Amino acid sequence: MRIRALAIRIIRQFVRDKRTLALLFLAPLLILCLVKLVFNGQTVHPEIGIVGVPQLLAQRLEQTDAHITVYDDAGSAEEALKAGDLHAVLTLADRTPHIRLEGSDPSESKMVLLLLQRTMQADMPSVQPDVSYLHGYEDMTSFDSFGPVLIGFFSFFFVFMLAGVSFLRERTSGTLERLLATPIRRSEVVAGYLSGFGLFTLLQAALIAWFAIDVLGLYMQGSIWLVLFMNLLLSLTALTLGTLLSSFAGSEFQIIQFIPLVIVPQVFFSGLFNLDAMLPWLQNLSLIMPLYYGADAMRGIMIRGEGWEGIQLDVYVLIGFSLAFALLNVLALRKHRAI
Repeated sequence: MRIRALAIRIIRQFVRDKRTLALLFLAPLLILCLVKLVFNGQTVHPEIGIVGVPQLLAQRLEQTDAHITVYDDAGSAEEALKAGDLHAVLTLADRTPHIRLEGSDPSESKMVLLLLQRTMQADMPSVQPDVSYLHGYEDMTSFDSFGPVLIGFFSFFFVFMLAGVSFLRERTSGTLERLLATPIRRSEVVAGYLSGFGLFTLLQAALIAWFAIDVLGLYMQGSIWLVLFMNLLLSLTALTLGTLLSSFAGSEFQIIQFIPLVIVPQVFFSGLFNLDAMLPWLQNLSLIMPLYYGADAMRGIMIRGEGWEGIQLDVYVLIGFSLAFALLNVLALRKHRAI
C-alpha cells in the first residue's frame, strides 16, 4: 500500500506538471527530427578552382561530384580561396600539378585531396602533386578543427546553467522580492546581477581558452586576446539568456528542461556539423543561434588567423543578442514589481 501511494503521488505530480510531460514526450521527438534533417540533407559538392589545367583533365574533374570554376590566373583563384568560395585550387606549372587546399576542415581537405589525386592518376600516373595549405597543416587533427567550437560551447553551456540556477535561487529564496521592495530600478537590478555573474564568466572563459590552447595544444593562429574577447561575449549572451529563461522556471529541474530546447539545437548549428550538408531552409535557422556566431568567430581567429575585420559582424550580432536579452530581463521583472 505504501509503494502504491508513493507511486500515485509521483504520477499525479507529473500529470500536473505539463512542462515536464512535454519535455518527456515531445523533446526527444523534436531532437530526433532535427538529427534526421541535419544528417539527411543535401550532398556537399566540393568547390574547386583550376588554373592552366588541360581541357581533358578539366573534363574529368567536371564528371566528378565537384563544382569546377576556371580562373585566368592563380591570383584570382587564391583570392577566391581566401574568401571561402573554394575548397581547393589546382594549378599546372611546368607539368607539375600544385594543389592549394583551404585547410580549415581536415576531413574536408582529405576528401578534396583524394578526389583530385584519383582524377589526375589517369593522365599523370607518375607525377606527384605539390600540396600546400592556406590554413592549417597536413597533420591537422579533427580536434584542432572542432576545438574552437567546443571552447565556445562549453562557455555558453555552463554559464547558461550557472546564470539560470543562480538567478532562480535569488527569486525563490525571496532575495529578489526584498530587493525589488527598495527604490532600485529594474534596469539596475539586471545590470547588477550581470556584473556580479559576469566576473566569474570572465574567469571561466579565460580558463577554458588558456587550458585548451596552452595545455591541450589546440591549433592557434590568431590573437589570444580576440579569443578571450569572443569567449567573453558568448558567455555574456549565455548569461543574459539564462537569467531571462529563469524567470519562467519554478525549480532547478525546470531550468534543465530548457537544455533540449535551447542548448541542443544550437549544437547542430554551431559548426560541429557541416552546415553546407543541411537543406537551405534549415541552414537559415543558424542565423538565430548565438552559438553559431560565437563559434564562427572562434574558428576564424584560431584556424584562419582572422583579425577584427573578419569577426566584427559576429561581434555586433552577439552584442545585439545580449542587449535584447537584457532588455527582456528588465521587462520580465514587471511581474515581480510594477513601477
